[in-house]
Amino acid sequence: MIPTPPSTRPGPEPAADLVADPLRFGVGARVTVAVMSDRYAETILGVLGSVAADGLVVQTGDVSTYVGGDEADLLRYLTDLVDAVAATGEHAAVTLHLSRGCPGEVRCELPGGAGPRGVTLPPGRRTGRQGVAEWALYPLADDVRAGVEPDHMRDIEAAIDLARGNGTFRGSEHFVTRLEGDVGALVETVVGAWARVGRGVQHVTSHVSFSLNSPTRSRG
Repeated sequence: MIPTPPSTRPGPEPAADLVADPLRFGVGARVTVAVMSDRYAETILGVLGSVAADGLVVQTGDVSTYVGGDEADLLRYLTDLVDAVAATGEHAAVTLHLSRGCPGEVRCELPGGAGPRGVTLPPGRRTGRQGVAEWALYPLADDVRAGVEPDHMRDIEAAIDLARGNGTFRGSEHFVTRLEGDVGALVETVVGAWARVGRGVQHVTSHVSFSLNSPTRSRG
């Protein structure tokens, strides 16, 4: 085998190009919808089919639906999805896992120097439908950038301040923060905090479980 001359060997992909492309940067979500009804299959498929996925990659499997793309498009899609589930009137749960900054499976394939991805999201949409959620945020920072030491709790507390500011914060419980309010405001809180922490941390994940049309709350 004749070795490739050094001058023609492909070099490492520029970090700026990785950061600029949401799919190559690993911006996306996995969503699972559970409906407490004997019409669950019809309801779930109807909801998924009703939500516009413009600008996004959507792949539905037997466990969850993967949605990848720009953060603003994700905010719109997830708001519409959770709202559509709430609009069915059925008692339902939506589990959402967000990740950005690490598209790999077993190990992160982005170079450590890729850096954070700073984005500014538009305001979320209010839907007029109420929900509750249990939310956790994970800034996966393990290196020093621009002289700033990683501080997970600093970033988490900033996210909780965002929830307080838009009126969705209801309290801290074991391992999660409880959110309540308009489902559009809930999604805005979760996606907005995740994106905001990502301005300073390359790899950020977030997990949230929404409860919609709960009969327990209606009796309360």
